[in-house]
Amino acid sequence: MAGLWDAALRGEAAVRRAALAAVDAALLEGVLMRTEAEPNASDVVSFAPFTLLPSAVPSALFRQAYAVQQDFNLLVDAISQDREFLERALASTVKVDDFTARLFRIHLQVLEEGLAQSVFLGINRSDYMFDCGAPGAPALKQIEINTIAASFGGLASRTAAVHGRVLKELGMAEEASRLLPNNPSEGLASGIAKAWELYGSQSAVVMFLVEEVQRNIFDQRCVENELWNRNIRVIRKRFRDVFEKGSLDEARRLYMDGQEVAVVYYREGYVPTNYNQQNWEARLLLERSRAVKCPDIATQLAGTKKVQQELSRPGTLEKLLPGRTEAIARIRATFAGLYSLDVGEEGDKIAATAIANPDQFVLKPQREGGGNNLYGEELRQVLEKIKDSPERTSYILMDKIQPQPTRNYLLRAHSPLKASECVSELGIFGVYVR
Repeated sequence: MAGLWDAALRGEAAVRRAALAAVDAALLEGVLMRTEAEPNASDVVSFAPFTLLPSAVPSALFRQAYAVQQDFNLLVDAISQDREFLERALASTVKVDDFTARLFRIHLQVLEEGLAQSVFLGINRSDYMFDCGAPGAPALKQIEINTIAASFGGLASRTAAVHGRVLKELGMAEEASRLLPNNPSEGLASGIAKAWELYGSQSAVVMFLVEEVQRNIFDQRCVENELWNRNIRVIRKRFRDVFEKGSLDEARRLYMDGQEVAVVYYREGYVPTNYNQQNWEARLLLERSRAVKCPDIATQLAGTKKVQQELSRPGTLEKLLPGRTEAIARIRATFAGLYSLDVGEEGDKIAATAIANPDQFVLKPQREGGGNNLYGEELRQVLEKIKDSPERTSYILMDKIQPQPTRNYLLRAHSPLKASECVSELGIFGVYVR
């Protein structure tokens, strides 16, 4: 794994030629993002950041990640239906994390009123690293499972063609022929289309709920175009549009600008900065509706870090997936060490261990979207500050995985071309309809 492309990367001139071809191929294939200067305009666009060469995945670990995805689909769906488990798992978190608490209050309010929604759609992405810290072969370890706004299925569908072009440029046509076909955008659209069909109204639309700043629009458009190709109408709206123009009829059917909405596909709503008071009211309106939400708020809660940590406790999987012994074994094999920081002896002990050995752990808040985790000295400083405070229960601790870095080039607009030691994650998308 470590030296797969070393020979191909030795010649500087060849690498530069390949990088030029790679950028043109990315633009040609549609691996695109809007620019920072004009994040809501497509007049001028650039290529999305990508690696010059594809990342190597040991075939056994790929097969393992692929095989366990259906198990994770079943698990996420089971958690979303288990009010008691969610209430117990998040009991300490909701006391100190206002964002999770507000989501949970909407969840309870909708349950008390009675669910209008009868079709449920889950689109998640389970992310893994390859742990090389122990003797023997690398092990597949789950970093997290994203149950809301799991992105880059669209651009990933177009990246294999770019890497194939690069490998051919470098005289590696045989390696190019071994790239696996990969079309998550078609799979994600198939799930949305099935939910739309089961909703039962040919005239209803699918609504993409999108951010105010939409740099990553082309990733979404890949999925959107798959739906248009199935003659399913798609509209794009923001929370503020829902607040201003959304309404429910007596049967709690959702309408936007007079159009009935069959499916709400969230590409927004996963971090506190996505919300103000109007947006919270819009979220409640959506959750109360009959429309298929992807995800519904219970499924979003199922993806929190605290739930991930609670799943590692002995006996928890057995209660959520009774009788599914093999599925439980496959899921548990992917778990890294996960530890609670709840107030009490258990939390005190693990906090002290992490402060003494900060390089062995990752401190994770209840947030999606990346870039929030704490490591090393920063982890130690934060834990020292909150070790005697209930605030620590808004985090979990995870064993730090030790992946094998590989040499590659990260291609970014307006950045110099230079070799980097890269660490990869493998993301597997899962789609289910209930």
